[in-house]
Amino acid sequence: MIKRTALYEQHIKCQGKMVDFGGWEMPIHYGSQIEEHHLVRRKSGLFDVSHMTIVDLKGADVKAYLSQILANDVNKISSIPGKALYSCLLNEYGCVIDDLIVYFMQDKWFRVIVNSSTREKDLAWFKKQSQDFSLEIIEQEHLAMIAVQGPESIKIANKILAIRLDFKPFSAIESGDIFIARTGYTGEDGYEIICPNEQVSELWQQFIEAGVAPCGLGARDTLRLEAGMNLYGNDMDETQSPLESGLSWTVAMKDDRAFIGRSALQQQLDKGLQYKLVGLILEGKGMMRDHQEIISDAMSQTGEITSGSFSPTMQKSIAFARVPMAMNDNCLVQIRKKQVPAKIVKLPFVRNGNVLVA
Repeated sequence: MIKRTALYEQHIKCQGKMVDFGGWEMPIHYGSQIEEHHLVRRKSGLFDVSHMTIVDLKGADVKAYLSQILANDVNKISSIPGKALYSCLLNEYGCVIDDLIVYFMQDKWFRVIVNSSTREKDLAWFKKQSQDFSLEIIEQEHLAMIAVQGPESIKIANKILAIRLDFKPFSAIESGDIFIARTGYTGEDGYEIICPNEQVSELWQQFIEAGVAPCGLGARDTLRLEAGMNLYGNDMDETQSPLESGLSWTVAMKDDRAFIGRSALQQQLDKGLQYKLVGLILEGKGMMRDHQEIISDAMSQTGEITSGSFSPTMQKSIAFARVPMAMNDNCLVQIRKKQVPAKIVKLPFVRNGNVLVA
């Protein structure tokens, strides 16, 4: 049965084009995906992200538990309430079950935000790995989440929430029933705001009345692609390690912490990585799409596009691709029956409204 967020009626009121997104009826756009993309880059945009899964982990052993199941080290954030950490959840083979954000709330309480498409397997994995630890796993289904993103979003949100929000990116505060995090999935500044389902419609309407335009999942995808942010199921999954998915920076291996998947990652490093995740800019005509083959005249090994689309900011076709380690500078993309030249670049393409690649 398809699910709806607490903002469904608001999406209909705003004339959202509703689609099935991983079992949720969500807005893909409200008229123009391209216009929504530009609004977030230039002004501000409002997203319903209530389909994401919010899980609170509480108990005496919660820090030790997270130290074992996460590739990144929660000790980095465990002295600052509200501090956030991005990490991958790995299986025994060092491959990615999911990527997530974890917040340190109190000594015995962490909050985790996981992807909606991986909800069931994530919760099952959390439970399976908790057998030797003293903690509770609490899914917060009564909570909704919205994101306000863009260069004007901070000023507008501060006014609407009637409190002074003066804290650094990748941290959060609580104000009554509202949890406000300076995080996002667009490459722009802004907040992700969690509140009870019964309050979110009013909060959404306040942003609309303040001139913040609603934006759908279509714009969210092109924004995150420009910003060099991975999408689970495309750019990494249970067949790929974070080391070959552009996520080495999220793996903490400098200490002797025995997290799940560590030994497999070490073996991969000892053997030598075979592939890397890179950015591509198409230099000929066409559109790069997921699963297209990447070819190089200089080598027999091929690569594959993991995420590809049109960049509204750059007015070019861009993509992420997993390619052999030795493939650099230039390549060819197999688009239908043609091999179209593309340039290999370092991610991200765009951050804070600025194009970072030529």
